[in-house]
Amino acid sequence: MSKTMTQPELAAIEVKGMTREAFLMRGAIAAGGVYGLSTVGPFVRQAMAQGGGDVDILNFALTLEFLETAFYTMALKQVKGLSGDVKEIATTLRDNEAEHVDALTATIKDLGGKPVKAPGVDFGDAFSSEDAFLELAQTFEDLGVGAYNGAGPMIESTEVLAAAGSIVQVEGRHAGVIRLLRGERIAPGAFDKGLEMAEVLEAAKPFIKA
Repeated sequence: MSKTMTQPELAAIEVKGMTREAFLMRGAIAAGGVYGLSTVGPFVRQAMAQGGGDVDILNFALTLEFLETAFYTMALKQVKGLSGDVKEIATTLRDNEAEHVDALTATIKDLGGKPVKAPGVDFGDAFSSEDAFLELAQTFEDLGVGAYNGAGPMIESTEVLAAAGSIVQVEGRHAGVIRLLRGERIAPGAFDKGLEMAEVLEAAKPFIKA
C-alpha cells in the first residue's frame, strides 16, 4: 500500500479488541510495517506519554508478551517440518515469553493494577513454512526490543525500569538468534532512527482494524 513499506508481513496480523492497549499495539505494528521496526520505539514512547503510569506501560508490554507467547506456541504446533535447531529455539523463546507474561502480570498486580487480558490474534500465513515463521519471528523480536526501549524513559519506578531492562536484554538475544537463523546480521545498525508521532499515526491508519 505504501512504497516505503519494509515489513509487509505485519499487515496480516490482526489484534482484536478496542482497549487502549490493543489500539497502541495496532499502531506499533502498523508503524513497524510501514517504516521499519527501528521506528517503533519513538512511537511507543510518545504514545505512552499521553497515557501515563507504570501500570499502563506494563500492560502494553504484557500485551506484546501475550502476542509473542501465542505466536511461538502456535508455531510449534502448526509449522510443519521445523528443523531441530529452529524447534529448540522456538521452544526456548516460547518459554521465555510465557515467563515474561507471568512476571509482568504479577508486577501489575503488585502495583495495584489490573492486567489486561490476552488479545485475540491472527498471524496470517506465518505458519505455512519455516521461512515464513522465522520472518515473522524476527519482526516480533525486533518489535519487542523497540517497544521496551521506547517505553523505558516513561517508567517512573526504578524497580520497574530494572525489571523491564532485564526483559529487553533477553528480547535482544531473541532477535539476534533469529537473525542468525535467517543468515542475517545480528543487528541492522548501531542506532535506531525515530519519526514524528504524526507521521507514524498517519501511516498507521490504513492498518488499524476495528
